[in-house]
Amino acid sequence: MNFSELKSFLDEKVELYNNPNFIESDPVQIPHLFSQKEDIEIAGFLSATIAWGNRKMIIKNSHKMMDLMGNAPYDFVLSHSENDLERLETFVHRTFNGGDFATFIKGLQHIYKNHDGLEVIFSKHQEPGSMQKSISEFKKVFFEIPHQYRTQKHISDPLNNSAAKRINMMLRWFCRQDNKGVDLGIWKSISPSSLSCPLDVHSGNVARKLGLLTRKQNDGKALTELDLKLRKLDPNDPVKYDFALFGLGVFEGF
Repeated sequence: MNFSELKSFLDEKVELYNNPNFIESDPVQIPHLFSQKEDIEIAGFLSATIAWGNRKMIIKNSHKMMDLMGNAPYDFVLSHSENDLERLETFVHRTFNGGDFATFIKGLQHIYKNHDGLEVIFSKHQEPGSMQKSISEFKKVFFEIPHQYRTQKHISDPLNNSAAKRINMMLRWFCRQDNKGVDLGIWKSISPSSLSCPLDVHSGNVARKLGLLTRKQNDGKALTELDLKLRKLDPNDPVKYDFALFGLGVFEGF
């Protein structure tokens, strides 16, 4: 395929998958349960954090997280007691356990009480055309609270050559504003042109088959390579192609 054929093929797939039908099989359904900005942010951040492995299990466990917080995530984050945190001890999703969950609640409380919320931190450190430094700075601020070292692995750092798939996915949810019903578009201070594709095994394999990616590992260097190609296809909204790459990989076995 030449450039214009590839663009038209991928644009067609974006149209196919970027609609409300996508929500029922995707963790993006969790932040869609809420209407208050802070509830959406916390629900989105927590469900994105555990978004690896079987998708049905991710969704099931994300709902469980919301249940454990009384389906009022912002209120729980701001006003939880130590007893409330003990309720979380039974939670487990792969290597993310109840202790990690409790630490994340405390980290979020720190963000909202001392740093004016998630959007402020991410927007404050953004660089032109990239959110990688911003993600790295967010991780530093998040773990200013006392925590077990093991919990740090649940937030990736792109400056350590991580593709940071889960945070990039969350940023797509919060920053894209295309009125198609999937991405929530609640953050106005970050341009979609600065976002990076959530690079995982599915999108990576499809990107290689289409010639968008040559690097074998799904790491930070691969993400930079993919970003450059997707920005050529659409400089204003490069990560809309996540719908195409993911859809081709998961739903079509491309």
